[in-house]
Amino acid sequence: MTKRSKSSARWLAEHESDEYVQRARSQGFRSRAVFKLQEIDARERLLRKGIRVVDLGAAPGGWSQYAARVVGGASRIVATDILPMDAIAGVEFVQGDFREEAVLQQVLERVGAEKVDLVMSDMAPNMSGIDAVDQPRSMHLAELAVEFAERVLAPGGDLLLKVFQGAGFEPMMRDLRGKFGRVAAKKPKASRSRSPELYLLARQFRLV
Repeated sequence: MTKRSKSSARWLAEHESDEYVQRARSQGFRSRAVFKLQEIDARERLLRKGIRVVDLGAAPGGWSQYAARVVGGASRIVATDILPMDAIAGVEFVQGDFREEAVLQQVLERVGAEKVDLVMSDMAPNMSGIDAVDQPRSMHLAELAVEFAERVLAPGGDLLLKVFQGAGFEPMMRDLRGKFGRVAAKKPKASRSRSPELYLLARQFRLV
């Protein structure tokens, strides 16, 4: 049996004692990340009955789970991730690398011709711990999510986007302010304080 390193053992102990991990398990959610979305939704009322939603970087499915509970069966939720995800009632899932054209086309086919009301992206690259590598990768994924949102959002629609503070953050904010009526940075309580992650909430999409 492989012995865990001190750092991995420490992370596991922290994870197991984490308040949000325990709450997710007790409430039947797949990940602690659900509480980031829940907090933002409680303040902003992003999710409403009957809306159409796309969830990028969905696995293991916490955000899609929460969205399906809120928006109800009359809505449409399309989710995608490079990793597999167990089925969720009311959610159509496409597995594959969102950066590949063939996978993107599958997602667009599931979305269909009708525009959507909300694009959510919790996408992040596999972190190396080297900022000069990780930050460009994360911003590239964020840029792809924005491009996708421009393609599928209905006028007045919303985008919730994970980003990391660092190079490219301010240009991303400026870009979103040119395309949406209101843009704000959010740091939910469930987002670990030491993490540089933020969520950009862009509302009232306007066709350029």
